[in-house]
Amino acid sequence: MNDHAPISAETANPDQRDRSPLNSLYDLVTGDEDARVCKDIPSESCNDQPRNFFTYLSANLLTKVADELASAKLILPWLIGWLGAPALLVGLLVPIREAGVLVPQLAVAAYIRRLPLRKGVWIIGSLASAAALALMAWVAATLSGAVAGWVVVGLLVVFSLARGLCSVSAKDVLGKTVSKSRRGNLMGLSAGIAGALILGLGLLLKLIDDSRTDALLFVVLLGGAAMLFALAAGVFTLIREQPGATEGGGNALTAAIESIGLLRTDALFRRFVLVRIALLSVALAPPFYVLLAQQASGSDLGALGLLIIASGLASTLSAPVWGRLSDRSARLVMVLAAAGAGLLGLITWALIEFQAPLLGGYGFALLFLLLGVAHAGVRLGRKVYLVDMASSETRAAMVAVSNTVIGVVMLLGGLVGVLGDLYGTAFVILVLGLAALGAVVSALRLKEVSEPE
Repeated sequence: MNDHAPISAETANPDQRDRSPLNSLYDLVTGDEDARVCKDIPSESCNDQPRNFFTYLSANLLTKVADELASAKLILPWLIGWLGAPALLVGLLVPIREAGVLVPQLAVAAYIRRLPLRKGVWIIGSLASAAALALMAWVAATLSGAVAGWVVVGLLVVFSLARGLCSVSAKDVLGKTVSKSRRGNLMGLSAGIAGALILGLGLLLKLIDDSRTDALLFVVLLGGAAMLFALAAGVFTLIREQPGATEGGGNALTAAIESIGLLRTDALFRRFVLVRIALLSVALAPPFYVLLAQQASGSDLGALGLLIIASGLASTLSAPVWGRLSDRSARLVMVLAAAGAGLLGLITWALIEFQAPLLGGYGFALLFLLLGVAHAGVRLGRKVYLVDMASSETRAAMVAVSNTVIGVVMLLGGLVGVLGDLYGTAFVILVLGLAALGAVVSALRLKEVSEPE
């Protein structure tokens, strides 16, 4: 007797399935032949899987592009510099963007767990994101100076919290509507297409002749991002989601608080969290490189286009290399990436301090590309190290604890921007570079946990 869930028409026989254009495209994209992909989603969702696959793909693609159009490490720092707001605000952008997503997730996840249908939470988060970005576009068009900068930061708080709603609910919806064997394909397609579109945007900005950065640019970028989030919310309504289990709602936060004890009882985990805190210096650096480029290039629109291109190329070119190396030693990846970011910070400071030629926008783009490569290595290395270090019993708790700690510390780290107002942007980059070199020393003291073949 078969113990598996009932097999739907889609899974019974590939030759007997509905041969609609959507199903045919789904088979082409996923490479399905026997279509046995419904083993870990509700059987009622099998017939809807092609529809849900492309609906989720479309919504995810729209939000990925929108996130890049309002990037806290690239677009918003350029906006803050153009508005003439204090450098302190540049330092707060990435911490607020990241912490707003990380810190509240434990409580939000506990609440969402009580809901049998969760796509509505994602839709609310996407619409709230759209509203926050639309208001940012209005600020860019009407305000300036410190007031404008603070309003942008306040709206970024709203935007970040809204993206946190999407982040938590998206995982639940994806898990109920698309089979495990197809999720990686979906996310890879989304990231690849979004990356190509963003590179196209960078090229477009670079190729525009006789253009100057003005309010219209940010109205188009932020307003366009708002429209994409609103459109994504509409697309997400088309997902057919089956009710899910609601047991355990309200327990996640209590369990996470209890998990804090891991910092006391597990010495290796405690050392890893301290290393990850030190590595925040790499995550905090990109907005200051952008601000440096904006200050040097003034209203040159092509310089911003070059940074967008550099940002897209950095991850595309380096991720496969970092990935292969991390399978051999995730600790080594963290060491190399942090060392690269640290040395780059020292070199950048020296170039500015001694007024060496930077070849204009191309020079800053090269610096930003190298920093992006280092940042990608830090992100990948610390993720793989945590997975390799933890056991199946402790992994979830360690992820929750480390994310929460990092979210809180990152908010405090954002105050490094004060140094920019006192001593200049290049000095902040120097401080963060020295901190990254300190992270190298800390990472070298970690135990090797990877098991190379």
